[in-house]
Amino acid sequence: MIKFFLALLVSFSFSYAHADASKVKDLLQKNYPQLGKVEQISRANILNLYEVVVQDQLFYTDENAQYLIDGNIYDLKNMRNLTDERSRKLFAIDFNTLPFDIAIKKVKGNGQRKMAYFSDPNCSFCKKLESELKNVDNVTLYIFMLSIFPGSDKKVRGVWCSKDPVKAWDSLMLSNVQPVSGTCDVPSAKLHELSQKLKIKGTPVLVFADGVQVPGFRPAAMLEKSLNSTTNP
Repeated sequence: MIKFFLALLVSFSFSYAHADASKVKDLLQKNYPQLGKVEQISRANILNLYEVVVQDQLFYTDENAQYLIDGNIYDLKNMRNLTDERSRKLFAIDFNTLPFDIAIKKVKGNGQRKMAYFSDPNCSFCKKLESELKNVDNVTLYIFMLSIFPGSDKKVRGVWCSKDPVKAWDSLMLSNVQPVSGTCDVPSAKLHELSQKLKIKGTPVLVFADGVQVPGFRPAAMLEKSLNSTTNP
C-alpha cells in the first residue's frame, strides 16, 4: 500500500511539473510573440526558474513569464557556470554527423574511444593539448584544423597537403617542424562553415562521442575521464 501511494505521488508530481511548464510556455508565447517559437521549456531547479529554449539559445523565465533572463548563472560555491554546462548538453551534436572527410584522422592503439577537436597550429593551448594527448591511448582522434591566428592558413595547407598529414601535424605541434608549402585544395571554406555552425570562436574545442562540446585545454587525466564516460557512436 505504501509503495502504491509513493508511486501515485511521483506520478502526480511529474504531471504537475509538466502542467506548470506548459502553462509558462503558453504565457510566454502569448505575452512575447516576438520571442519566436519556444521549442522547449522545463524547470531549471535554480531559484524556481524555468529553462526556455529558443532555436539554439537558452534563456530563463519565472513561473508567471513576466521576466526573461538572458545570461549565465554561476554556482559560486563550486565555481561552475551552470548555464554553460546545461547549454552544452542541451545543444549536443550527433557525433556521427561531423564531416570527418575534412578532418585528419589519427588512430592510437585500438582506437575504440573517439574524440574530435578543433585546433589552430598557432594556438599555444592547442600545442599543450597535443602534449597531453601523447599520454592518451586507444582512441581515434579527428582533428579539424582552423586558421584563426595570423599565418595559420599556410601551416594548415602544408599539413593537409603533405603525404602523411598525421606525421606533419605531430611534427608541427610537438616539435615545431614547419610543414612544406602545399599546392592541393584545402577544405578551408567547409572548415569555416562548420566552425560557424557549431559557434566555435576559439581553440581548442573538444567534441566527445556524446556530442558535447568542451572548450579549452584539458590535461590527460581529464581527457581519460571524459573519454571513458562517453558512449562511443
